[in-house]
Amino acid sequence: MAVLLDLTDTPASPVAPATPAGAVTQRAVSGSVHSWDLSTGVDGPGTRFVTFLAGCPLTCLYCHNPDTMRMRSGTRTSADDMVAEAAKYTTFIRAAGGGATISGGEPLLQPVFAGELLHRYKHELGLHTALDTSGFLGARATDALLRDADLVLLDIKSWDRATYREVTGRPLEPTLDFAHRLAALGKEVHVRFVLVPGLTDDPANVDGVASFAASLGNVSRVDVLPFHKLGEAKWQALGRPFTLSGTPSPTPGQVAAARKIFTSHGLYAV
Repeated sequence: MAVLLDLTDTPASPVAPATPAGAVTQRAVSGSVHSWDLSTGVDGPGTRFVTFLAGCPLTCLYCHNPDTMRMRSGTRTSADDMVAEAAKYTTFIRAAGGGATISGGEPLLQPVFAGELLHRYKHELGLHTALDTSGFLGARATDALLRDADLVLLDIKSWDRATYREVTGRPLEPTLDFAHRLAALGKEVHVRFVLVPGLTDDPANVDGVASFAASLGNVSRVDVLPFHKLGEAKWQALGRPFTLSGTPSPTPGQVAAARKIFTSHGLYAV
């Protein structure tokens, strides 16, 4: 399958300077934003203001937002504009026990911009913050960026290395390294695992993810996400084949069985 985004697609971002905890930054920072939305129960606890950054180094076979894979598909947007947009909803978000989530694409493809948004959503707007990431570019996340993320939503797409590469086009190890780093920092993590019949649903594969997540000590929740084909039309619109078009969604029984594997390791799985 053709790679939709090479990491050379955009110039490397400079490393963000460390910012004292609680300080409000004044730098003029902008990035490529695909879109934003308000969501409930999907992108972290409560109702969230979700900023979807454009660009991703992975080419996941089941991606439901393939239009976010290229950084150039987004709109150049300032952090000031995003903070001003989020500020319109802060009263409602707080009342709903929510916060702000940086998603994508892959937000760590734009670490300076992602870090700026996390910092300002947290310290200027007083919102709970979450970073939604595959972890493949975890080495790009500075300690300052991670301090400003109250929660990390970490996608672990497979434990079997060959399956992981088949699904994403990339190796698994950077994600595992990032997970260990988050554990060392004591950062709360929600693991996300997409259950795809005939691809990721082998019990040994699920058990591998579960055993690893349980070993970290900082995973408070696991989301077992049933594979769906809601993004198929987007693949077609891009003129690219959706190779999982013949794959069924998992049955409720298959989802329950996967969740049971995670709970057997002492994890809270939904």
